[in-house]
Formats: sequence, C-alpha cells, structure tokens
Amino acid sequence: MIKSQITFKQLEAFSFVVDTGTFRAAATALGTTQPNISSRISTLEAALDVTLLYRDAGSVRLTTKGKELLERTRDILRAGEALLEAAGRQELIEERLRLGVTELVACTWLQQFLRLLRREYPNLRVELEVDLSRKIEERLWEGQLDLALQNGPFAYQAAGERMLSGETYVWVSNEEIAKGLVGGNSVARFFNRAVLTHARHTAAGRALHDLATERGYDVGKIVHSSALSACLPMVSEGLGAALLPKSLVKSELDQGRLRTLDADWTAPPLEFFARFNADRAPRYVEKASEIAASIRPIAAKDS
Repeated sequence: MIKSQITFKQLEAFSFVVDTGTFRAAATALGTTQPNISSRISTLEAALDVTLLYRDAGSVRLTTKGKELLERTRDILRAGEALLEAAGRQELIEERLRLGVTELVACTWLQQFLRLLRREYPNLRVELEVDLSRKIEERLWEGQLDLALQNGPFAYQAAGERMLSGETYVWVSNEEIAKGLVGGNSVARFFNRAVLTHARHTAAGRALHDLATERGYDVGKIVHSSALSACLPMVSEGLGAALLPKSLVKSELDQGRLRTLDADWTAPPLEFFARFNADRAPRYVEKASEIAASIRPIAAKDS
C-alpha cells in the first residue's frame, strides 16, 4: 500500500529542498542532517519511479516531472495539517516557524503574538530573528524565513501579505528639555540640540532628513539609530528631542519620564504587514499571519 512507500517526511524533504535551494539548507531548516534529506529524496524517487531533482555541484533543479509533482506534494502536506486542525489536534504539529520581526514589534506586541501562537500550536518551535525591515525582507525573499512581521516600504512583493494596523510617530523629550523649548510648535526648535530618530535609510529617517534640508535645519544634528530602544535612555537623559513610534514610548509617557512635544511636522505613519510566501507556506504560517492581524487589526486606532 502507499502508506508503506511514501511518508510525509519524504514529501517534506522534497518541498524544503526546492524552497531552500540545497540539501544542506533543507536539513538545517528541518533540524536534521544532509544525509537524511538525501536519503528521503532518493527513497521518494525510488517509490515514485521518477527523478524529481537534478543535482548540480551542490545546487538542485527541478525536473519536468518534479515541477509537476511539487504542487501535489504541497497539497498533501497542507491536507495533513488540515486533518489535524479539523480533529482539534494542533499539538501534533511539531514544526518550526522561522519568524522575522522588526525591533519595534519585538519591543511592543511580540509577546502577545507568541502567547496566542503557542495557544493555537503548543508544539510549534519558533526561531526568532530581530533585525531591520530590509534585512528581514531579504531573508524572506531568500527562503530563510517563513513569516515576517515588518514595516514597509518593500523592494519585493510577497505572495502572502496581510496589512496590520500602523504606527504613528510622536516627538518626545524629557521634562527639562520640554520646559526649555521656545519658538511655538516649529520643528526648528528641536535642532538647537541633537534630534534622535530611526536609521538613516528608513522612511522616517529619510523624511526627517528631507525636511531639514528643505527648511534649512542643520542635518548634522540628526542622530540616526538602527536600535530604537537605544534612543530611549538617550532622550531620557536629555540628549535632545526624539521622533519615535508612539507605541515604543507609551510606557515612558504614561509614567511621566517623557513628554510629548507639539510640532508642525511629524513623519508619516509606519505601515506594518505580516508577509509570507503563500505559494509554499504551510498552513500554520498563514494561521500565524491571521493571529498577527487579530492583534493588530487595521481598523484599530493606535493607542
């Protein structure tokens, strides 16, 4: 019978080798060894009596028959997940989710996301990467991540994408700096000291730099940081004013360690998305994107 000839592990190995590009990368993604992956593929090819992959100096290419059977393979793997979900046995899904998030997500709602994800998939192992959005996008494009929770803009279009609620920016400083500001609500008054914000290549960083150039402010006063959390102690200690996402500074504002500042300009809101490769992602990846959207519904107002 077919059950003695073909296994889910063999089909999974086939799918992952195609997605990652090499037997070694597939072994790493599946938490096994390269010889195991090679054995599973060879056994699958023998059972089907077809050649699925061409092996070329460490890389692989799909054969014509391999291309034909790849989507059927993905359908079977997804159907297996669907069976477990229908039976209410998601705890039997013992897979790995390679998750990439930006620092802002990690500092704000990531823990809530992980709690809900664990409730849905108790034995799903999460491998977390926290990095700049452009780095996360590169990893997703290369097949090194399953799901990205990140902000735009993007260089590549993802086949699976859910828009999440955005993040608004606010100007903040400590009490001493706030009391010493004069000049109405003009952003110009912030440039008497350092102005802290996102990294230079980010949308907010570029927007602030363009504003300063347009209005004749000293762009040398802008202190760009790729680590937003590092800005908090600097602005709290009085280095200057900061343009930061509101959710990042909410706790400091609530506890009175920082104050919001009136300004005649602020950066456009960050647009956040849950992104994945829908054409090859397992069902649990899409479900994880739905969980993210439930936490950050686009109809919700930033608080």
